[in-house]
Amino acid sequence: DLVDWQKPLLWQVGYLGEKYDEWVHQPVDRPIRLFHSDILEYLSKTAWYVVFVVWAPVVLYLSWVSYTSLAQGNTRLFSSFTTEYSIPVHKYYFPFIFLLGMFLWSLLEYLIHRFVFHMKPPASNYYLITLHFLLHGQHHKSPFDSSRLVFPPVPASLVMAFFYGILQLLLPQVLGLSVFVGGLCGYVIYDMMHYYLHYGSPKKGTYLYGLKAYHVKHHFEHQKSGFGISTRFWDHPFRTLIPEETFEKED
Repeated sequence: DLVDWQKPLLWQVGYLGEKYDEWVHQPVDRPIRLFHSDILEYLSKTAWYVVFVVWAPVVLYLSWVSYTSLAQGNTRLFSSFTTEYSIPVHKYYFPFIFLLGMFLWSLLEYLIHRFVFHMKPPASNYYLITLHFLLHGQHHKSPFDSSRLVFPPVPASLVMAFFYGILQLLLPQVLGLSVFVGGLCGYVIYDMMHYYLHYGSPKKGTYLYGLKAYHVKHHFEHQKSGFGISTRFWDHPFRTLIPEETFEKED
């Protein structure tokens, strides 16, 4: 009775104030309408395969561009500081740079999920509550809404452009692109895996079965821990691992 489910929720949740954090972590199995506008509502929903169809060709193309550019032999690390001791980056390094990008994405995935998606907005700030609900709160409120389990391509492209710009500032152009495309591949795997963890049926005892159980615990019992989705690796050093005893009890 805190919200009117017959009306868009996005403009209502900000008025929940101190009740918002508890309310948003009580899941329901029903669709959520966010916007009054049918166009905005449509754009806020994305089928899982759209992410793969849109971004997989981009990953393949940028991988080819990165490899062929490195093959020209003009890329050197630290060349902006010193030409005498700069390190040449050969085309054979591309797979390792690509994997570095995927590794960095896994860290970024954890940090965004924990500190952005799971921020606790001030009860007095209507706009931060609304933003939190738009970014991630609606997913925790309705975790079975299959149309909002992956990130829409348009806002995703804006976020990617931001991180691409940072890499271009920090690294030589081709090297930055190589790291970026690895990270982009990591993002595609993450989004596909996130959908599968909600709707897939992995075989018991497999890696994906363990991740699915872990993610279910995050949604329904341990919303303040278990922030890893494609991997639990970063939950170990950041001490946010879901206690193992909860899984032993279930078994």
